[in-house]
Amino acid sequence: MKERNMFDFWYAVNNTEIVLMPSHHLETFGTTVLNYHIVSELMDTVNQTRIREGRIQAHRPQIITPSAYSKTILEGFGDEARNYVDWLKEHENDVHILQYGYTLRKEVFSENLISEDVKTVSERVLNEVKKKGDPFSAVLVGVDDPWDVCLVKLFWEVIRFSAGTNIREMQRQRMFDDDGGIPRWVRTEIDAAFFATSKNPSMISSLGKKLQEYGVFEEYQDRFFALVKASKR
Repeated sequence: MKERNMFDFWYAVNNTEIVLMPSHHLETFGTTVLNYHIVSELMDTVNQTRIREGRIQAHRPQIITPSAYSKTILEGFGDEARNYVDWLKEHENDVHILQYGYTLRKEVFSENLISEDVKTVSERVLNEVKKKGDPFSAVLVGVDDPWDVCLVKLFWEVIRFSAGTNIREMQRQRMFDDDGGIPRWVRTEIDAAFFATSKNPSMISSLGKKLQEYGVFEEYQDRFFALVKASKR
C-alpha cells in the first residue's frame, strides 16, 4: 500500500468521532439498514459545514470457512475506504468467523452546506436524531474528504458491537455444527443453491462463484460439472 494512501485513510479514521452509535445490533437473520448523519467541516473555508444523510444496507452476516474469507463488496465507495477495509481484514481476526457486508451499499439521500461552525451543527443534528428514537441511526463528525472512510469506521464499530450477539444467536440454531469440516449452515446453503440451479440453469455461474467463495469447489466439483453437463442436454 502506498504511503500516501496510508496517510489519507488514517487521517480520516483518526479524525472521525462517532457521537451517536446505533443502539441495536445488526440483524442476525435479515438485512439491516443503518441511517447515518455525517457532519464535516470544509477544509479551506471558515464556518462552512456539510451534512450528509443516507443509509448503509448490510445483508445478514454469513458463516464462512477460514479459507474463504473473501473481499467485502463496497458499492459506491472510493479507494481509501477499500484500503481501510483491507487493513481491517488483516488485523481484526475476531470477526473472521462471519462475513459482514456481503453487500455494503452507500446511498446518499441528501447533502447540505450550512454557514455555521461544525460544533453547533453537530450538536443540533445529534439532538434531532435522538428525538426520533431510531435504534439504527448514527451521527458522526468526520472529514469532508475522503468521507466514505468515516462510514467504514462506523460499520466496523457496529460489527464489533454486533458480532457476539450474532454468534450466540447462530449457535442456538446450531449453525456452527461441524459437517465434514464445514459448518452445517454452509452445507445447507450450498444444497439449496444446487437445488435452485437444477431448476434454473442460468444460475450455474452464480453457483460456481459461491463454491469458490466458500473454498469448497474441489469437494463439490463432480456434482457441479454433472449439473453443467445436464444443462446442455
